[in-house]
Amino acid sequence: MKVGKHFSFKGTIKEIRPLGEGLINDTFFVETENNSPNYILQRKNKNIFQNIPAMMENIQKVTIHLKKKIVAQGGDPLREALTITPTIDGKLYYQDSDGEYWAACLFIEDTITYQYADSPLLAAQGGKGIGRFQSMLANMEEPLTDILPGFHNMRYRLQQWDDILQKDPVGRKNLVQQEIEWIESRREEMLSLWTKVESGEIPIRVTHNDTKISNILFDQQGDVLCVIDLDTVLNSMCLNDYGDAIRSYTNAGKEDDLNLDNVYMKMDIFEGYTRGYLSEAIAFLTPSEIDNLAFSAKYITFEQVLRFLMDYIDGDNYYKVNNKTHNLIRTRAQYKLLQSMEENYDEMQAIVNKTIRTLSH
Repeated sequence: MKVGKHFSFKGTIKEIRPLGEGLINDTFFVETENNSPNYILQRKNKNIFQNIPAMMENIQKVTIHLKKKIVAQGGDPLREALTITPTIDGKLYYQDSDGEYWAACLFIEDTITYQYADSPLLAAQGGKGIGRFQSMLANMEEPLTDILPGFHNMRYRLQQWDDILQKDPVGRKNLVQQEIEWIESRREEMLSLWTKVESGEIPIRVTHNDTKISNILFDQQGDVLCVIDLDTVLNSMCLNDYGDAIRSYTNAGKEDDLNLDNVYMKMDIFEGYTRGYLSEAIAFLTPSEIDNLAFSAKYITFEQVLRFLMDYIDGDNYYKVNNKTHNLIRTRAQYKLLQSMEENYDEMQAIVNKTIRTLSH
């Protein structure tokens, strides 16, 4: 692969081969000869990320800040944070003759990854990883470029929703009147959280925005080593990271499960993740952030119901679908998860409060 010669890789490239099956970027493993370091090479998806130079600048700012913290704590900055590998002319990315953007980073050896958390203990480790990531970035004052405008902004999402309902571009609105009512009946409740962001009651911080467990590397002892996949780092409320992690970790079913009996919230996983997250995040969270932790899981899950249903009504333009009802199937499965969260909400709040009390003593 000719792209490799444009990066300042140490050693001689032995092979470049595909790695994983990413839904957004195309990822390759760069193997070098002898004892030289190996690397990860990615073709960034310019359809999703429309300002890749700014995205790479964001990643660089965040990793520089993390590495300073890691060094100060006596850690290993090459293993505990991503390291961008620049091009031979010192840039953070290479743009080829087709206009495609490429970026590279150091491959971190001897690590373990998981696709899902199958125990409260593993969920706690995942929570610890995101809590520590946010904690180390809590005092980062250098602003990041907003590369995903409107992301998790409920006012923006509901404006999109209203526009698509009005247009009804492919005539599907009448097929989903019940589902539309799901959204409308919760509109004001969900906007109430975003209003707290707009007023400044809930602060804006540096957030990861893709907190599934596969984006955390663990060492051979099973401890959190490094948070990866920083393409979506933004200035936003840290509740987004917590809420989306709860959405992905605790779902007993699949995101597009046809059998809704499979879909419910696993409370032991919720408790594990919350314990791990707060063990690191309690040091910087404000009382308002803590008060809204449990609600953020409902907020993010509702947003996903909204986005799947909106894409269905719009004619399936955003998410990849296998058939004409795929987005509707996703909508109904996410709604079942939201209902499970609503049913367990008092217990969720009680677990947050109990965890805070335990950690404070």
